[in-house]
Amino acid sequence: MTRINIQFTRFSAFYSPLISTMSGGFLADEGLKPAHSIAPPGTTAIKALLDGSADVVQSALSQGLSTLEKGETPATVHFAQINEMDGFFLTGREADPDFTWDKLAGKKVLVDHGGQPLAMFKYACHKAGIDYGGIDAVDAGNGAEMDAAFRDGQGDYIHQQGPAPQQLEHDGAGHVVASVGEPIGPCGFSSLAATPAWLETDMAKAFMRAYHKTRAYINETPAAEIAAAETSFFPAIDQGVLTATIQFYQGLGCWTPHVEITQAAYEVTLDVFEHVGRLSKRHAYEDVCVPPPAED
Repeated sequence: MTRINIQFTRFSAFYSPLISTMSGGFLADEGLKPAHSIAPPGTTAIKALLDGSADVVQSALSQGLSTLEKGETPATVHFAQINEMDGFFLTGREADPDFTWDKLAGKKVLVDHGGQPLAMFKYACHKAGIDYGGIDAVDAGNGAEMDAAFRDGQGDYIHQQGPAPQQLEHDGAGHVVASVGEPIGPCGFSSLAATPAWLETDMAKAFMRAYHKTRAYINETPAAEIAAAETSFFPAIDQGVLTATIQFYQGLGCWTPHVEITQAAYEVTLDVFEHVGRLSKRHAYEDVCVPPPAED
C-alpha cells in the first residue's frame, strides 16, 4: 500500500465525497493508504501542498482567485469539485416552516466570517432579495465559538455548515430554517487541489479512479450506510444527526456525479466574489482550474 496524504481546510459531513474515499474503502481498493489531517487554525490546506506534507487537499476556487488578486500566479491548481453548492444552513430559536429570508431584517445573526462563507452568505441575501446591511451580522469567532455562543443564548439565528446545525436541532438548542445554498444554486463551492506535478503521477490517476467511484457511491448509497461508515470521523456527532445531514446534502444536489469543475459553476463563483467587491476582474477559468487527471 502506498500512503496518500490528504488535508482538509475544514472538516465536516459536507465533505463526504472526499471522506468517503477513505471510509468507503475506495482508496484502499486502488492500493492507497490514506492519512488525513486538518489545516491548523489560521492557515489553509494549500500550505501543506506547498511544503509537501499533503498530496491532495480540500480547498475552494476562491483560494485561487485570492492569489490572482494579489498579482501572483497560483502554484497549485483545482482539478475536481467536491461540492457544487453552498452547504451552510440558517438555524433559528424556533421552528419556522414558513421561514422567508426577509425575517432576518433587524435580527442578530451569528454569521461565519470566513472568507468564502461570508461572501456566499451575502450573495444568498442578494439572491433572496434582502439587504445584508439590514441584518445585525455578528462575528462570534470560529465554528466552535459560534456554536457555543448560540447555545449560550446569543443571537436570533446562526449560520453553520452541517452537521453542526443538525446537532443543535437534535439537542433542542435550535431549529434549522433554511439552506443557504438554495437561493444561490449550483456554483464552484469547494474543490480538490494539488500541484501540477502531482497530477502527472500514477498516484493521481489511482486517486481519481477511487474518487470517481466514490461520487457514484455518495449519491446511490443510503445515507444511513454512509454515516455508519463515517462514524469514526465524527465521534462527537450523533449518528442519526450525521445520517440526516448526509441525506439532506444528497437531496440538495451538491454532490453531482461528475468530477470536473464546470465552466458554469466557476462563473457563478465569479458572480459571488464580484458581488462582494473582492475581484478586480473576472479571471479566466484556466487560471484557476484544470481538468481531472487521466484515470488510465
